[in-house]
Amino acid sequence: MTKYIGPEAIIEKKQAYIMPCLNHFYEKPMQIVRGSMQYLYDSTGKQYLDCFAGVSVINCGHCNSEITDKICEQVKTLQHVCNIYLTENFANLAEALAKITPGDLQKAFFCSTGTEANEGAALLASIYTKNSEFISLRNGLHGRTKLTMSMTGISMWRTDPNPVGGIHFAPNPYCYRCPLGKKYPDCDFACANAIEDVIRTNTSGNVAAFIAEPIQGNAGIITPPQGYFKRVKEILDQYNILMIIDEVQTGFARTGKMFAIENFDVVPDIMTVAKALGNGTPISAFIASAKIANTYTRPGASTLGGNPVSSTAALATLEYIQKHDLLTKAKLRGKQLKNGLKKLQEKHAMIGDIRGIGLMVGAEFIHSDKSPNSQAVDIILETMKDRGFIIGKNGVDRNVLAFQPPLIITEENINNMLNQLDDVLNTLKK
Repeated sequence: MTKYIGPEAIIEKKQAYIMPCLNHFYEKPMQIVRGSMQYLYDSTGKQYLDCFAGVSVINCGHCNSEITDKICEQVKTLQHVCNIYLTENFANLAEALAKITPGDLQKAFFCSTGTEANEGAALLASIYTKNSEFISLRNGLHGRTKLTMSMTGISMWRTDPNPVGGIHFAPNPYCYRCPLGKKYPDCDFACANAIEDVIRTNTSGNVAAFIAEPIQGNAGIITPPQGYFKRVKEILDQYNILMIIDEVQTGFARTGKMFAIENFDVVPDIMTVAKALGNGTPISAFIASAKIANTYTRPGASTLGGNPVSSTAALATLEYIQKHDLLTKAKLRGKQLKNGLKKLQEKHAMIGDIRGIGLMVGAEFIHSDKSPNSQAVDIILETMKDRGFIIGKNGVDRNVLAFQPPLIITEENINNMLNQLDDVLNTLKK
């Protein structure tokens, strides 16, 4: 039997050798040592139902043999040569993505992380438009580099003391706590219309792109109403501003569509993907129409972007999603999850809002005066972990339970989790 050092020893090593910006969930964390489809196992052998999928990464399940077997074979055959040399997998992957992306999105540039993809998308937008200003949404999260951190609208993630200039923020479509004090649908998409005010008053008029997540993950699964992105696109087109859609958390069947923006009937000018594309293997891309992509002609490469192993993983992931119809599974299980959480909301007043699409669902916890209840979320996370369930948390005030499980999760899994959550919420009343 394998001997593990345990969580306490890992924390000691973290304190000694890892930068303190990296924290961890739980007051009493476990050491995770193994994964199998929708389950994780710790160093004591305890099993957990994973309801967070490594933050929306493991859409096809942990250590899925239909994917990992192909990865292992590729590692033994050709692991790396850099994308300045010709290999087949990355070209095949670009072709496969062109077949499933919305509209005329056709040409890809591969890199390793969502941050890199968003940075590259911003660069491409500037090359194409010859403009340098950007508009982001409040509470959006786009990365860890200087530019993408500056595009991020959550203060806890904007740790750079000198952010990049020329980035402007518009209100996000947070209907439960509307930043403009409106009520949908009587609001006439005031938050979208505010983007035009930002263009006219905050910018020089030379804006390269607007960037947004179709569902804001770290903001608390903030889900726009139907019609929002259509109105935004109308405004952007009027001012010749590109739309960059960040599908890093939302892509690859999570919402019941291959890409979440498809739920809103809008085709972006540039789209970024990462996370679930490799089902745990680092790979990302920014993708654009040929018209836009063909303006990127000066030398550009990524040492590890689209390497043979990551490309193999991504191709196997796309094949698994389609072969096992994970889009339908996400719709069915997402409906079950959302309906179950709404029933809990009727019983427990501390659940203020349920939102999301498919298997990307958030439950916002509140006090009796509707103020954010982050304390309850922390207690629930810890208690559910002790009962064998891993749930995420997000939101600007960290008061939203995030449900983003592997898309292969079963009906029984979700019922078990909801029953346990109901029991935990009952204990909080006492």
